[in-house]
This record gives sequence, structure tokens and C-alpha cells, in this order.
Amino acid sequence: MIELRPFASLGAAHHGWLDARHHFSFAEYHDPERTSWGSLRVWNDDVIAARAGFPPHPHRDMEIVTYVRQGAITHRDSLGNAGRTVAGDVQVMSAGTGIQHSEFNREDEETRIFQIWILPNARGHAPGWGTRPFPKADRAGRFVALASGFADDGDALPIHADARVLGAAIRAGETIRHDLARHRHAYLVPASGRVRIAAAPGDSVEAAARDGVAITAVESFTITALEDSELVLVDAD
Repeated sequence: MIELRPFASLGAAHHGWLDARHHFSFAEYHDPERTSWGSLRVWNDDVIAARAGFPPHPHRDMEIVTYVRQGAITHRDSLGNAGRTVAGDVQVMSAGTGIQHSEFNREDEETRIFQIWILPNARGHAPGWGTRPFPKADRAGRFVALASGFADDGDALPIHADARVLGAAIRAGETIRHDLARHRHAYLVPASGRVRIAAAPGDSVEAAARDGVAITAVESFTITALEDSELVLVDAD
């Protein structure tokens, strides 16, 4: 099954300093058909105005992955962690038993992020935070694990979940494939560009930048770039 979820169909919230789109039910937006996708609970597409951001607030028992698409985000938390994550790079916060954090755009331009929440594989993990760069050249023509709950995913930022967040950059005309184990769920969003996703002849959709594509009950699928494209994919239980 491949289901296209166009950007225009997403939930929306406008707060002046924040223009948010919700792929899944979140805050005041509720769609009973879009509450989660496997253990993927939230995918927010946030545009944060210059010199604005989320003030300190708490979380617990959630794995929160932030993919920065433009600009930069500055993190501070109650554990004493602080850092700045720039476009193309990723930060992970494991809320675990509880953490309070703020996320601010300290730049003079707007920041654009994907914020992805994944349910942990157990409650009560120790909270933590980390960030690291992921050069786009390393993702050229292939998926690279950015955050993962699997030890064999090398340099990916660790999360406490049976899931992985993958990134790729493909040029127009290139095709990449992703194998999907039985009973798992994939959710793909092009950060930029336009792609065709196919699981079998006659079973395909085209997705533009910031559209969502929900995929399950297939053994594999291919992604063909119709334009140069930057991709983010969650493979979750």
C-alpha cells in the first residue's frame, strides 16, 4: 500500500512566529485517520521566524528527531546540554524519564525543520541529547541512517526505538530502492524536489516537496527522482 498525503491536506497551525504543518494528529489538529504510522507518532513541518522559537517545556518517553532543512536550531535542556544544529544535519533528544528543553532560531533568517517523534521501545529510558553533521555528499544516491535504534547502523545518532530515520540526496533520473520488512511502516517526505514512488508496476505515486507518503505491506519500493531531491524516510515497527 502506498498512500500519498499532499502537503495541502496536512493539519496547519499558525502562531505568527511559527508556521506548522502536521502530518499526524498533533495539539489542536485531530484526524482519526492520521494518528500515527506504526511507532511514528509525529511528523511536524515547522517554519520558525528569525529570532524566535519554542520556550522551555517538558517531555517524557518519546524519541524526538529534528532534521534541519534551512537555517539552524539552537538547543538547551535541563541536563545542561546546549548546541546548534545547521541545515542538513540532525539532532536527537531522548526524553526518557523526563527532560525540559528549548529550541530557538537564533539566526537572522527563518529556520525550517522536520520534527519527528517516535515512540520508544520501553518507558523509563535515561534522557539524553546529541547532534552531528551528515554531509549531503555522503548521502548522494543512497540512503544513510541518520538516527537509529539498531547498533549496526554505524554513525547514526542512537535512539531508543525499533526504528531508523534515513536521509538521501538523489539527482533527477536516479532511482534508489528500500526494502521493507514484514509488518513495518515507512513514511517518506521529500525535503525538496519531486519523486515517483513505486512498489509494483501500476502501483505508484508522485510526491512533491513536503508531501508525505505512507507505505506498508510491501517487500520493497523504489524512489525515482523527477527533479534533484532531498529525502527523509522513517522505517518504523
